[in-house]
Amino acid sequence: MAINRKLGKPTDQRLAMLKNQTTDLLVHGKIETTESRAKEVKAIVDSIIALAIREKDNFEEVEVKVVKAKLDSKGNKETEKVTSKNGKEYLRVVKETTMEKRQKDMPSRLNARRKIMAKTNKVKDAEGNKIDLPAKLFGEIAENYKDRVGGYTQIIKMGPRRGDSAEKVILKLV
Repeated sequence: MAINRKLGKPTDQRLAMLKNQTTDLLVHGKIETTESRAKEVKAIVDSIIALAIREKDNFEEVEVKVVKAKLDSKGNKETEKVTSKNGKEYLRVVKETTMEKRQKDMPSRLNARRKIMAKTNKVKDAEGNKIDLPAKLFGEIAENYKDRVGGYTQIIKMGPRRGDSAEKVILKLV
C-alpha cells in the first residue's frame, strides 16, 4: 500500500505539482484545489511550518568584515588614478571596510532551511524581486503560529467541480 496518494500522476509530475501548490499556499495564504491534493499539501505545509517554528530563534549574531566600494553623493563608485609597475595609469575603485552584524544559522536551522528549500520553489513578487521563502517562514509565519501546537492549515469544502464532480476545496493558512 502506498504511503501517500498518487493523484493519478507519474511521480515527477506529482512531486512538481505538490511543490508548486505548497509554494503558492505559503506565499499567498490560500489556494483552491481538489480535496485529495489539498490533504497532501496540508501534510507538507504543516510539517514545514512546525519545522520553522522549532528553528526560528536558532541563530547567532556575528560581526563580519565587509569590503564595499565607496560611493559618492550621487551613488556612483569613487575611483582614483593609480600607476602600475610598468608605468601605465588606470582607474581603481576606492574600497572601504566596515563591520556589520549578521545572523549566522546554527547547523540545525541550516538543515531546516535546506529542507524547506527542497519542498518549495523559488518565487518572485509582482515587481520581479525574489522572495526568500525560508526567511518568510522563520520570520512572520513562525511568529504568527508560535503559540499554536499543530493545525496550521484549514480545508473548507466548496462542493463538486463541474465536469468531473471532483470535490473542490479551499486550503488556507489559519
